[in-house]
Amino acid sequence: MPPTLPKLAPSILACDFTRLGQEIGAVASAEYLHIDVMDGLFVPNISFGFPVLEAARRVRDASGSAQILDVHLMIDRPERYLEAFVKAGADSLTVHVESTPHLHRCVQTVRELGRRAGVVLNPGTPLEAVRPVLDSVDLVLVMSVNPGFGGQRFLPQTYERVRTVRRWLNELGSEAELQVDGGVTAENAAGLVQAGASVLVAGSSVYGPEWEGRGGAAAGLERLREAIRQPTVQGKTVQENQ
Repeated sequence: MPPTLPKLAPSILACDFTRLGQEIGAVASAEYLHIDVMDGLFVPNISFGFPVLEAARRVRDASGSAQILDVHLMIDRPERYLEAFVKAGADSLTVHVESTPHLHRCVQTVRELGRRAGVVLNPGTPLEAVRPVLDSVDLVLVMSVNPGFGGQRFLPQTYERVRTVRRWLNELGSEAELQVDGGVTAENAAGLVQAGASVLVAGSSVYGPEWEGRGGAAAGLERLREAIRQPTVQGKTVQENQ
């Protein structure tokens, strides 16, 4: 288990895009801002690209925040666009092991561009697929839903997958972050931390309609922070939730 509380990464895929600036500002206290880029090929959905990232960068910079712009590339052959995403404002670029035959080259390129390099595993991908680059990355993202759409139900097998990757990172003496994305809520956040996650991505549980009129995304973010500080979740032990 990481020695400190995990970092939070609100996903703007779930925010109100008519109020993008305000929605980003509402979660300025989060360590990361997660930006999902989808191309309609690698995943069956299209989200956004360079203009939205550039806008997020302007909002972040204007606030004086040190928040990391965490760009998750759910796109085919991401090596074609790495430099362009860095120019648009990405601080961290994460690519799927399933999306390219040149995974190691992608990681090297991102690092040569002076940014954090991450790799992602889909739920159905064997964890072994990430081991060849595990000693070269700054972040490993374990998907806890099948990528492409927000608001999906969390897959419980994620706990064991996170434990395994955490063990591998510890064995290497790696300081890489271990991130989880998909269906993260106040009910499963503490269990993921105990399993070894150090960054939690959350979309609907931060920007969801339940927070309308109740403090908005800032309140959703604080609810997650409270959950990961608590030894129990809704009256159950962390182990029972797993």
